[in-house]
Amino acid sequence: MNKSFRKLVLVSAVVTSTLGMSVSTQAALPFFSDSKKEVPTLAPMLEEAMPAVVSIAVEGTQTSRQQVPEMFRYFFGGPSEQAQERPFRGLGSGVIIDADKGYIVTNAHVVANADEITVKLTDGREFTAKKLGADEQSDVALLKIEPEDLTALPLADSDKARVGDFVVAIGNPFGLSQTVTSGIVSALGRSGLNIGGYEDFIQTDAAINRGNSGGALVNLHGELVGINTAIFGPNGGNVGIGFAIPANMMKSLVDQIAEFGEVRRGLLGILGSNVDQGLAEAMNSEVNKGAFVSEVQPDSAADKGGIKAGDIIIAVNDKELRSFAELRAKIASMGAGAEVELTVVRKGEKLTLDVILDDATQNEVVAEQIHPALQGATLINGEDADGNAGVLVSEIAEGSPALRIGLREEDVVLAVGRQRVTNVMEFRDAIENTKGVIAMNVRRGNASLYVVIRQ
Repeated sequence: MNKSFRKLVLVSAVVTSTLGMSVSTQAALPFFSDSKKEVPTLAPMLEEAMPAVVSIAVEGTQTSRQQVPEMFRYFFGGPSEQAQERPFRGLGSGVIIDADKGYIVTNAHVVANADEITVKLTDGREFTAKKLGADEQSDVALLKIEPEDLTALPLADSDKARVGDFVVAIGNPFGLSQTVTSGIVSALGRSGLNIGGYEDFIQTDAAINRGNSGGALVNLHGELVGINTAIFGPNGGNVGIGFAIPANMMKSLVDQIAEFGEVRRGLLGILGSNVDQGLAEAMNSEVNKGAFVSEVQPDSAADKGGIKAGDIIIAVNDKELRSFAELRAKIASMGAGAEVELTVVRKGEKLTLDVILDDATQNEVVAEQIHPALQGATLINGEDADGNAGVLVSEIAEGSPALRIGLREEDVVLAVGRQRVTNVMEFRDAIENTKGVIAMNVRRGNASLYVVIRQ
């Protein structure tokens, strides 16, 4: 059976699809007792939490591009590809996190390309929402509605979540009204799933399906532990493997969106890998998990903070670190200029280092810092001829490696492999996460082509 990762928004364009549901066995929960009826139930907690989870309906227009065959271009002229716009509608979920300000958090893919966003509360009221900002790489978006007698979910400290904790998922699967499912925290710090650019997911077996995107994963205190974002299963159905963005990571990102209208990521300035038994033995280290530092970029935040190649980072702000991917996600969710305490092991000795993060959204980058094959190119955030955001090659040196692989001045990189990139930061991350051959989708004037780096 073919298995794949699915983001959970239910989208329909003209024709409404009928989706089948799969059934899975859920973990039994310890129940609260209702004092009036002496019946074991989670109802008292859910009665407090459910009004904070909303349904989100979106309408918008999607643009698809199709290559025009060369023979037609020869006879009739015109561009090498055609753009076609079509309307779409979508459904998802969201969580009110600030009742006084009317702030609602959801997934970025729920509201992507939306022209109209309608939020419906459990009491039947509907509001037109404004999107304050979104971050595609972490799949988080912040909406605002009029703060009229709203209920917000308190946030849990997701760093304290443990495997085995009971949790409840609340959302609007398949466009149905609010639905509650139960389960446990199945795993923490899940990454390497190629769901998003920054992955540090909470895994749960609480039943999650399409339309649950942006919904709440709550603990038995009715606190928000995470934002449901993706599932792993055949044909998009639930098989008890769902993923949520941790509440702490979400809070850091939406705070930046609320203040700046965008995420201004922190940048540490290291390259590295996960620590495993083989690496630990090679480094003669007793530490067998964490983030191994293979290279420290000159004049970076890490360099200034005293981190050295060969260090193993085992904690961030005194919270244990399991992998390099988890370090990357945590650093990226922190704002530029944030002061971070890193615990490292160096030659068997444990050290604590204070680092002030650089700004990963810097506008201009010497491309050699990203990949040796890009030496000679200067990259900035830019747009192609149709206004699509990407990475612009502002300068390129004669005879340089970047020129030899096929890049030209004024090229705009729109994707690396199948991953869309809209700025230098996303381009850097996509290159770092690609193993083997790197294929960059480039717009050159009205033409679309690929530039390939063979590692």
